[in-house]
Amino acid sequence: MIATAAPDFELLDQDGTLRRLADYRGHWLVIYFYPNDRSINCTREACHFRDEQKILVQFGNAAVVGINKASVAAHKKFSDRNYLNFPILSDPGHVVTEAYHAWRSNSAPWYDLAFGTRRNTYIINPQGLIVKEYLGVAARNHVETVIRDLQELQAAEPTTV
Repeated sequence: MIATAAPDFELLDQDGTLRRLADYRGHWLVIYFYPNDRSINCTREACHFRDEQKILVQFGNAAVVGINKASVAAHKKFSDRNYLNFPILSDPGHVVTEAYHAWRSNSAPWYDLAFGTRRNTYIINPQGLIVKEYLGVAARNHVETVIRDLQELQAAEPTTV
């Protein structure tokens, strides 16, 4: 998906606010997909994005958005419990998740689900192109990699729209 237009989305966040890809036009955007609001690794990843939010904002006002299939109400609990400072979007029909190739449609031997969200992350540039993708990532140290790559991408690409 590198160098392709990011698939459009219109999803509700944990507060019931409609969020669109177009809202982020002109800014760098990190979208990460995660399997479950209640898992240890998903909580670790979300809290790490929360803790590094100030650094991400320094880089071209980069925004972070988390997406999974849980309900708005479930995301609200997850966000409030972990003091998240970025939107968590509800994709109950996993339409957006599928558009980003983050939906697992067959069973993996190490994971006891036939269907579900893969832990994928995408960096989208201010023009709306996917410029970096991370497929099936581990939650540990992932955010540091995203920050480093975001710095390199911004240094190599002008941010004019």
